[in-house]
Amino acid sequence: MKRLKWAAILAAMAGLFAPSVSAQEMMYGDTQTKIRHTEWSKNAVVYEVNLRQGTKGRTFESFRKELPRLKELGVDILWLMPIHPISKENRKGELGSYYAVADYKAVNPEFGNINDFRRLVKTAHDLGMKVILDEVCNHTGCDHPWTRTNPEFYVRENGKFTSPYDWTDTYKLDYSNKMLRRQMLDALKFWVKELDIDGYRCDVAGEVPTDFWEEARRELNKIKPVFMLAEASKPELLVSAFDSDYNWPMKDLFNAIAATKGINKYAIDKKQQLPAKTALSIDTLLMLQKKQYPNGGMNLNMITNHDLNSWEGTEFDRYTDGVEAFAVLSYTLPGIPMMYMGQEVGFDHAWEFFKHDITPDYTPNKWTEFYTKLNALKQHNPALDAGVAKQLWERHTTKQTDIYAFSRIYQNRRVTVIVNLSNETLSAEFVNAPNVDGLTDYFSGKPAELPKSLKPWEYRIFVK
Repeated sequence: MKRLKWAAILAAMAGLFAPSVSAQEMMYGDTQTKIRHTEWSKNAVVYEVNLRQGTKGRTFESFRKELPRLKELGVDILWLMPIHPISKENRKGELGSYYAVADYKAVNPEFGNINDFRRLVKTAHDLGMKVILDEVCNHTGCDHPWTRTNPEFYVRENGKFTSPYDWTDTYKLDYSNKMLRRQMLDALKFWVKELDIDGYRCDVAGEVPTDFWEEARRELNKIKPVFMLAEASKPELLVSAFDSDYNWPMKDLFNAIAATKGINKYAIDKKQQLPAKTALSIDTLLMLQKKQYPNGGMNLNMITNHDLNSWEGTEFDRYTDGVEAFAVLSYTLPGIPMMYMGQEVGFDHAWEFFKHDITPDYTPNKWTEFYTKLNALKQHNPALDAGVAKQLWERHTTKQTDIYAFSRIYQNRRVTVIVNLSNETLSAEFVNAPNVDGLTDYFSGKPAELPKSLKPWEYRIFVK
């Protein structure tokens, strides 16, 4: 297909693209999500909080003191990694995994008490931020009381509890048990009703039956409108249960592009055989996602999070000189952008997962300025809103296939992005150039002017 025809097809697309899954699930593209997103989620920035590592006090109270700084940074939704007590049986490392829950209705004394958490939520709300909890509904820790009082709640083989994957500090729950469903739903309702949280990030959500999540969403919305984020890339979850899921496929694509260009140090060190990908591969993925996901669904874009940081290298390990370029795409491609604690100061350290580690110095620097600008762009330009169907998408092709350029348009507002996804200086010869008359270069504040060339990993954002 000629590039001009390809560009025309993409230009006709409206709304949101979302993550890739297996071929048998490609059935939702013509379906409209039944979720009514909260207004505050459509232009939101999500910030993942690692209490164990991210603040020197490692407590609710020490983190509460960070909230004014995060408000100034432009954070909207605070996602707290699990705050529950951690099981001791089969515990991994010194402190165990956040995700081996011992009690769904209690807080880990490592972080403080429930009233400390209540104050944290209230302060966040007073500052105009929302709070979602990381909840682990797929499995419990190995000494959760249910293992003794309700062993029928668990998947068992030959009478023995089973651990999902290599998570030997946990036991998998059995959602064919109706009482388990009622108990888990009761726990989810508890934090919304009693602590006034604003929703959940749900761990390995794709491993829990979709009909449970759909029921949970209905029941939680009876208490207050919530925001639900699934750690999964599964289209059916966004029809009636979740606002957003993970854009793992885009993250994988970013990693593969960086590896193809020879800058993914983590892939090199680990001798990963990632597929050869270029900027044009983004088009392929977006087209596939358009077919797979319900219209109006939202997905979460990222260049780092707790899993990536601890197990796949920091963003600097994977993207080196391309960190800013990929960050720009994570904010401007369709979806919701997220940050991980320390990202706002360029914290280049892979945290230990099961014990204490060093904490970042949050003194503002060039990275703080960079992400503050991106956050403000996301929040204040409706052309980047997620989950709406009235936006237009235009793809601007160039003779250099490593330059990726597009515009997102809503009424009289526009964001045009041009990124060199290579480690070479490239001429920017457009086949179908964007009209930048009346636009402003977002970072320089000067009138927009199409670049004649772009240095390695250089980018431009033009706005109206």
